[in-house]
Amino acid sequence: MSLRPISFQRKAVPTMEGAGVKLHRAFGFQDPTELDPFLLFDDFRNDRPQDFLAGFPWHPHRGIETITYVLDGTVEHGDSLGNSGTLGAGDVQWMTAGSGILHQEMPKGSTEGKMHGFQLWANLPSRLKMTAPRYQDVKGADIPEVIDDDGTRVKVIVGSFWGQTGPVDGIAADPQYLDIHVPAGVKKTFKVDTYRRAFAYVFQGAGAFADASSPTGVLLEKEVGGAEVNIRDLSGNRTLIRFGTGDEVTVQAGPDGVRFLLISGAPLQEPVAWHGPIVMNTREELMTAMAELRNGTFIRPAH
Repeated sequence: MSLRPISFQRKAVPTMEGAGVKLHRAFGFQDPTELDPFLLFDDFRNDRPQDFLAGFPWHPHRGIETITYVLDGTVEHGDSLGNSGTLGAGDVQWMTAGSGILHQEMPKGSTEGKMHGFQLWANLPSRLKMTAPRYQDVKGADIPEVIDDDGTRVKVIVGSFWGQTGPVDGIAADPQYLDIHVPAGVKKTFKVDTYRRAFAYVFQGAGAFADASSPTGVLLEKEVGGAEVNIRDLSGNRTLIRFGTGDEVTVQAGPDGVRFLLISGAPLQEPVAWHGPIVMNTREELMTAMAELRNGTFIRPAH
């Protein structure tokens, strides 16, 4: 077994998308090889309705898959194929845009006026860029959760982990998408396939992710609940951690525990031609998509 080193850590950056939704972007619209097959990751978390109610009105997608995971509040969605629905707390939607779709996502928040969720973009390989669009809507109650003896909780959204398999399947990037909570003072190791690119995104509490260059990962400075915990090098709220190669990720939870997403996928290693929500392999394909948007032929008829 080999511990994955930390390639980098950085905070998500405040930005604005859609019709004026304030969110934090962990990565996106930069180097597409950085976390191949993943292209973008947004954390849309707000306590003020005026910061999210304008939503994400009608916009196109082609050549990618989008994964929306809602923690708090609701999101109403609709598309050019006639699909519509509402995502609630704990629900997941995996949309394969494929050959092209127009859709909208309108956050409505909770009864307390709060909204929190994540959206991840996964690239499609060239052979599937023009596949037929499809949806997988999953209720939170259908997502398995495993609880270990030390209190560690793992929701298995996609992929297999600790004997459970997530309900979302057939995804091109063959990802693993886990929502993990490690209690205060607990040190925990999670296995990740050696051949996958992997990252963690901390969104609650804090923890120290061990690095292969330092076998203990960090300098341990105090005890919480009888366990040694680093207090000098904790990764906290809205921190992205990208890992190098290896088959294990280790985290030492801080004094309030740590909750994070652990996401990995098989890299495509294909050229990327990218313009906003349209991701193709060549500039010519991208120009074709833009021309089709202008002349009204972007959406293929259903077969």
